This record gives sequence, structure tokens and C-alpha cells, in this order.
Amino acid sequence: MPAATRDETSAGGIVYRLDRGKPRYLLIRDSYRNWGFPKGHLESGEQPEAAAIREVAEETGLTSLELHGLVDTVEWNFRFRGRPIHKICHFFLMEAVHRRTRPQREEGITACRWLSFEQAMRLVSYRNARDVLKRAHRMVAERQVAV
Repeated sequence: MPAATRDETSAGGIVYRLDRGKPRYLLIRDSYRNWGFPKGHLESGEQPEAAAIREVAEETGLTSLELHGLVDTVEWNFRFRGRPIHKICHFFLMEAVHRRTRPQREEGITACRWLSFEQAMRLVSYRNARDVLKRAHRMVAERQVAV
């Protein structure tokens, strides 16, 4: 009999900072050498926004983050140790005050890197993450026009 699919909910951040008026996006490299965005599971009773800020802080060392709203909610299916998983992840746009990062090595984060939009688009390992980055980049551009 096949194993029941487990539902998991995570939240994370598309973190940017402005460098001479141009956005730089933060990518992290995981223990599988894939580049993506900091994210992690919601704790019991935790709201997605709070989980996203907590996970970004834990995985990158960034603490002064300004939340600018939901970018997208992404769903995908995968197998972990033979068990099917249905994952939902809420990604929020966050602006960093500081640029200094500290990868959470004990969680398998091997690097943090600030990149231009074009560099980040080339480096991101997953198509759904590129789609989220495009949406976040449009939100950053809209914020810059509004200021």
C-alpha cells in the first residue's frame, strides 16, 4: 500500500537591498549545492509572515528586515525517503537594512550571495523560484516608482 501524502507548509523570503539604487537579491546555497531562497517550516500556531522573517534570520543571519508583502504561494510535490510530500510555501518580499550575512551551516546552508536580478535568474536552481523572483523584481520596481 502506498504511503499517504504528507502536507507541509513553509514560508520564506525574497530578500533584497538597494545598492546605488539597483536591487540586489539574496540567494542561499543548500547542502545539495542548489541555489534558492531562505525558507522553512511554520512552527505550531505561527503565521506565515512571522515564520518567513524567523527563517530568513536563522538561515542568513539578517535581522533588520522590512516586510513588503506576499510575493507568491508556490506548491509542488516531491518524495523524501520514499514518502510523497505536498509542499506549500509562502514567499514574502523583504528589504534588508544590512548586507552582512552568516550562512546557517548547521542547517546545511553553505553560502549566501547578493546578486543582481540577472545574475540571480541565472543562478537559481528551480523554475518555480525563478517565477517568484520575477514577481518580486516587479514588486521592487513598483516600490521604487512609488517612492
